Amino acid sequence: MTEHKRRFFDRITATPTFIGADSVVVGNVRGAGPFVVSGAVHGDGEIQGGLNLSVTGQWHGHVHAEQAVIAGRIEGGLTVRDKLEIGYTAVIRGRVSARTIAIAEGAIVEGEIEVTSDAPLHRFEEKRTARE
Repeated sequence: MTEHKRRFFDRITATPTFIGADSVVVGNVRGAGPFVVSGAVHGDGEIQGGLNLSVTGQWHGHVHAEQAVIAGRIEGGLTVRDKLEIGYTAVIRGRVSARTIAIAEGAIVEGEIEVTSDAPLHRFEEKRTARE
């Protein structure tokens, strides 16, 4: 059998910080470890770990993270130090920067996209369905 490629969030062993679907956080967010955002954040972010912005998640401000999987909306910008995956339901309005970037067909990015390594921008067709 072949090993399926797994998203880096599928391999997380630490307990993530959750911002639930009905939650709204106003102000800057800083923290270590993985963050899962299904609600809304109005402020900038400094995440020393991975960011998973779900389909229902919204971030209004600029966010920095180690890795990220984006399925929701970002209004402001995103800087990722390592790997970034932009899902087909994602809408990003602002500058995007990461060492490697994979973007699904159907994703909307309105702004500059910068890959900070020699790796090419990878485009793919999403095979998973959106989960809220």
